[in-house]
Amino acid sequence: MRDNGVERTVIAQYIGYKWDNRYCLDSVRKYVPYFQGVCRVDPTDPAAPDQLSQLTEQGFHGVRISPAADASGDWINGPLMPLLWKRAQSLRIPMQIYAPIVRIPDLVHLIERCPELTVVIDHMADCPVDRPQELEKLLALARYPRTFVKISHTWSISRQPYPWLDAQEYVKRLHATFGPQRLMWASDWPVDLRWTTYDRTLSVVRDEMRFLNSEDKAWILGKTAQQVWPFA
Repeated sequence: MRDNGVERTVIAQYIGYKWDNRYCLDSVRKYVPYFQGVCRVDPTDPAAPDQLSQLTEQGFHGVRISPAADASGDWINGPLMPLLWKRAQSLRIPMQIYAPIVRIPDLVHLIERCPELTVVIDHMADCPVDRPQELEKLLALARYPRTFVKISHTWSISRQPYPWLDAQEYVKRLHATFGPQRLMWASDWPVDLRWTTYDRTLSVVRDEMRFLNSEDKAWILGKTAQQVWPFA
């Protein structure tokens, strides 16, 4: 962050640690005021809403869920989801979704049941770069004013070298539909260093997306995240 001029970061609980949020919470507390934390809870556990309340009391400001594309992610349409989403809405914390593009339509009924809940879609839903028609599933969520999108993973979905111009086409479409006030950069740190670095995940937005003007970048690189996760 210091090397790249990044002043604040929202840390999402690493998926590999599952529901053990202690490391993330320790970092948030240790490095005040640089971080805010987004926790994870087990979406198949009926106690998840109460666990979320407890984690919020401890200092987290947001929850992240990750339904897989296969049958193991079908819980997103199960009876426990409305309870978790409504609890997040009552706690006034964002619901962060890391899911493949095929799962995006499954979010519609939940978004419509929780109109006051802020929803953040991670990594452009990892829409494959060779299936541009699939991005329409994500673009359709623009009709919900409290839905935001992270324009990260350009490096991951691209089939070209930096600055990943093929993946930038998705950012263009999202920018045209959502507007910069509902898009945000994400470092996706730690990244796969065989393919990119922290500074390149930033410079691709800051320096290489020529279709963005200075005001667009001000929103995408900071102001949007600040309105979703206000720092004191």
